[in-house]
Amino acid sequence: MSRLGNLGHRLHRGEIAYDFVGKRKIWYGVSILITLVAIAGLAVNGLKLSIEFSGGAVFTTPKTSLSVTQAQDKIAGDTAGQTPTVQKLGTGSLTIQLSDISSTEARTVQANIAKDLGMQTDAVNEQVVGPSWGAEISNKAITGLAVFMVLVVIYLAIAFEWQMALAALVALVHDLTITIGVYAIVGFEVSPGTVIGLLTVLGYSLYDTVVVFDGLRETTKDITKQTRYTYSESANRSLNRTLVRSINTTVVALLPVAGLLFVGGGLLGAGMLNDISLSLFVGLAAGAYSSIFIATPLVADFKERTPAIQALKKRVLAKRASDAARVATAGPDEEPEADAEFDEHEEAHAAAGGVVGPRNQPASRNRGKNRPSGKRR
Repeated sequence: MSRLGNLGHRLHRGEIAYDFVGKRKIWYGVSILITLVAIAGLAVNGLKLSIEFSGGAVFTTPKTSLSVTQAQDKIAGDTAGQTPTVQKLGTGSLTIQLSDISSTEARTVQANIAKDLGMQTDAVNEQVVGPSWGAEISNKAITGLAVFMVLVVIYLAIAFEWQMALAALVALVHDLTITIGVYAIVGFEVSPGTVIGLLTVLGYSLYDTVVVFDGLRETTKDITKQTRYTYSESANRSLNRTLVRSINTTVVALLPVAGLLFVGGGLLGAGMLNDISLSLFVGLAAGAYSSIFIATPLVADFKERTPAIQALKKRVLAKRASDAARVATAGPDEEPEADAEFDEHEEAHAAAGGVVGPRNQPASRNRGKNRPSGKRR
């Protein structure tokens, strides 16, 4: 068995564990810091919207040996007072994008670009998008994201609990903010491909969160009937059991996306591949982080505020104090009593193939006492 597989097995069996939930304030601080950096990048740089959202014109030239810098120098001053965005495509052609120009200005710029680059005017393809159409596309994109969020909250509230629905919503907003902030810092265009990538990321992040929440729901079922674990401790045990599975699925998803971003976008030229792959890469990484470090700790925080879970925590702490006092009085051979009812629940869940850890049974104090030695007759 590989080291990762052995680690996953030990985490699943409860032999080792990391206190994700207990150290949640650290993760909250890290997330707040990353989010503030993303918001600062968005405030300083802003989003570079493609013409589909802002309106403008895109001119595509035939295959040429000119570099991006050479093309920018040649067309300088002939772009209707706008700053052009020039990109080299994998086919060898160039795209020149201008924002906020009219159809009449676009025809003049088309002729100027063809003349400056030594091409026929008809060879330079022109595509003009009006500002009203761009605003309509922007509104539809925002509406789609809002509807997605609302449906997510409704589904999780019905399938799980409102605390889980709220935690998942916070995690999704966290992922969305970081992804948009990275776009602003890097300076990539926000195009329809970006919106597609964001919706894909939110769906994947939700999938990862639901997997974690499903294990959490099973682990904390009938938790108030026992006095061994608090809700936060049970949530942490559940998170450790699904940790390796979350890491594996994230790595497997990131590898092809990294290929799109660094090979497809980097070597074959900027364009739609960059728009989709960057949002996917950043969003998948942020989604994996939020599912482990944000969503489950938030659920534990919300649940620990309810009267039933607060009463459970008091009973667990009181029982531990009682067990410690009993051991101190009776000596180290005295064993605390186990929660038979909770053990039976875990045993039944394990038989059904659920995600549970080993059942720790206390050693019998009378084991072997008065037992005759030698072979049985």
